[in-house]
Amino acid sequence: MNIELSELATLLRGGTVITQPCDSHPWKIGANYFIRTVTHHFTGRLDAVYPTEIVLLNTAWIADDGRFSDALKSGEFNEVEPYPGTGRVIIGRASLIDACELTTPLPVSQK
Repeated sequence: MNIELSELATLLRGGTVITQPCDSHPWKIGANYFIRTVTHHFTGRLDAVYPTEIVLLNTAWIADDGRFSDALKSGEFNEVEPYPGTGRVIIGRASLIDACELTTPLPVSQK
């Protein structure tokens, strides 16, 4: 059995692990997003939404977004650190501050 650390913690607390995506959410699967969490900023294509996590593909950590409004309009960020391979990243929804859909292509090169 393959189990994530967060799932194990949930089971140890007596909770139930939900392994199927949830259908009730405001997210658009397949859309590109800029996401701010309590500690990091990310860009990526939304692949799945679970009750406690979201999954991004082609993800990059945005170490410095520069001028916020300009960056969201242009898709150009001061510092970009793409994840390798598919860039599959799982982010806990409890850490989310806000998210907005990007209308520009995702940054894919390190900068």
